[in-house]
Amino acid sequence: MAGVAEQARPVTAPDFAEPSDLCVELVETAAARALVVRLGGPHDALSWAIVNGGRTRTDSVVWREVRIGELGPAVDASALLQQTLAQVGAPRAVGLLTARDVRRYELERIERDGVAAECLATVGLGNLLAVGDPTAPVRARVGTINLLCRVSIGLGEEALLEASAIAAEARTAAVLGAGLRSPVSGRPATGTGTDCIVVAAPASVRADPFAGKHTACGSAIGAAVFGAVARGVARWLEENACPTA
Repeated sequence: MAGVAEQARPVTAPDFAEPSDLCVELVETAAARALVVRLGGPHDALSWAIVNGGRTRTDSVVWREVRIGELGPAVDASALLQQTLAQVGAPRAVGLLTARDVRRYELERIERDGVAAECLATVGLGNLLAVGDPTAPVRARVGTINLLCRVSIGLGEEALLEASAIAAEARTAAVLGAGLRSPVSGRPATGTGTDCIVVAAPASVRADPFAGKHTACGSAIGAAVFGAVARGVARWLEENACPTA
């Protein structure tokens, strides 16, 4: 049964300079902790999330915090997440799983020429890899980067794909900026092996066809994602006393 929802805030984050377009709640249940992010109405979303991923229409994104030993080989992760979505009253939400404390999220809002992008990210780095590394078993100390980037304008099909690419590039730039190395290959780390990105745009009759770097939308996405992930990387490294390379 869902617990009482309360306004969730980052543990050590300063007051944000810009107001947030997202409604963020921390929901505690008997079995889990979840971060519920309401988008403020129907949105077109694109992701590779294991629950309600792909191209979908939704009004919310939910992070489900998992605990050590909770996801064994016999556990159906999708079913576990679907159960949590039902408990928090958001069965159609895009669902994300993370071992990161969901109270330690980062929020960055950027506006370019009247177009706003807002990124909410949780950052764990226990599963660092470089793109193209040889396949390897997931280590016991798992961590991942999960992020939502919501923009203030409608986006067409191609623009949603472009927005996802910009967000991925910004995530990678933030990780590279920390100078971290893959424990598998020793090459510069570009992310973790289990990252997930959600981009969302208001369902609209008018949908912009482009979201690249030369557009206000693409510029805002890149800056918002880079800022949130870079701050999350720095926080994780400080908490885990990990020096950069």
